[in-house]
Amino acid sequence: MKFVIIGGDAAGMSAASRAKRQQPDMQVTVLEQSQHVSYSACGMPYNIADPQRSMDDLVVRGVEVFQDKQGIDVRLGHRAEKIDRATGLVSGTNANGDDFSINYDRLLIATGASPVVPDLPGFRNPGVLALKSLDDGHRIKEYIRTKPVAKTTIIGMGYIALEMCEALVNRGIRVDMVKPRPRLLPWLDGQLAERVQAQLLAKGVNLFAGHAVERIENSGKHLITACRDLALVSDMVLVAAGIRPNSQIAAAADLDLGPHQAIAVGRDLRTTDTNIFAAGDCADAFHVVTGQRVWIPLALRANRAGWAAADNICGKAVQLPGVAGTAVFKVFDLQVAKTGLSADEAAAAGFTPQSATIVTRSRAHAHPGSASIQVHMLADQESGRLLGAQMVGKEGVAHRINAAAVALSAQMDVDQFLQCDLAYAPPFGPVWDPLLTCANQLLKKLSALR
Repeated sequence: MKFVIIGGDAAGMSAASRAKRQQPDMQVTVLEQSQHVSYSACGMPYNIADPQRSMDDLVVRGVEVFQDKQGIDVRLGHRAEKIDRATGLVSGTNANGDDFSINYDRLLIATGASPVVPDLPGFRNPGVLALKSLDDGHRIKEYIRTKPVAKTTIIGMGYIALEMCEALVNRGIRVDMVKPRPRLLPWLDGQLAERVQAQLLAKGVNLFAGHAVERIENSGKHLITACRDLALVSDMVLVAAGIRPNSQIAAAADLDLGPHQAIAVGRDLRTTDTNIFAAGDCADAFHVVTGQRVWIPLALRANRAGWAAADNICGKAVQLPGVAGTAVFKVFDLQVAKTGLSADEAAAAGFTPQSATIVTRSRAHAHPGSASIQVHMLADQESGRLLGAQMVGKEGVAHRINAAAVALSAQMDVDQFLQCDLAYAPPFGPVWDPLLTCANQLLKKLSALR
């Protein structure tokens, strides 16, 4: 069998390795348009924060390992541009500009996602940068090394924007952040979002929410990010306004697309062509709470979907149940985590959401080092089913959120979750875990409203 993979990062290389392990005689070819495969993209902001570290430290496995030890034909600098479904042919151009074509029996599209860069004046000025690929990381780090960057404007206030904000401040660079929507982290409960905002302000970050950027001007010495009623002067501009799935090659091949124009796949990762699969940030998934198609590009899903696609291609039937959208990120001294739905998402999905928010301690009463932790939990008024959870605190957030994620996958109601036997010891939490305390308050609210 000829198995061709377009894209050589998490989903693509996971699929390539797994397929080759299961069927060593399979011809596995990976077409990767850049010069890098298998790297930790999530580690880039933290690498940029440390001027002594090489960006190449983030490479998990070099291309020679895949080629020499596993027998995978990895072709760097090969940009796939067209899929001919009738003939089973992928064609494109290589780094030299030469055309190439390759036949496939099974095809995996793992083209990832790209940063959203507005089509506005000045966004192609030198010093206007975005972060998604390892090459992007190299460019940002080199720009900071070689230019007098004392101040940066970040367009956007999402995960990457906040992680890069911390990285830059830790390098002594002042940061302004601007976005068109009026709220920081609009999916996060208001009380929790206020704590994140307070942390940013305490670190000297200037926040300008509710300002749409119209253009970026180059004065010769500085870059000016211009809004209708605001002008932010800086030495570098980081565009972190979100990402979009790289689904163009699938759309051109008349494959169905799903939410946000991500490639629509079944639970077996097949597209609308039974010989073509898609996985990673370019493909959609099913939400474990709503059962509806969603596009939530996260690292674990990419790796898991690559494995599942390979299993199905090798003849082992695998169905993925879906995603809960579990995520965690760091904002200076705070950990911010979420899983499941927000109130707006729950209402849009047809639920009647009720919520509870508590403030408690991360460790047992009077235990040294205890810190404040906030928990927000959401349930359906009619069924009592747990719909989502969010947490903010200095410690005890990143791994604690996983308990709620498991409960969502098991489709527990609040009462069932309240009965879960969670671990306790004074250095790690109170007898009543903060999640259980919040669940108890939510159950009381649900009961009072019935």
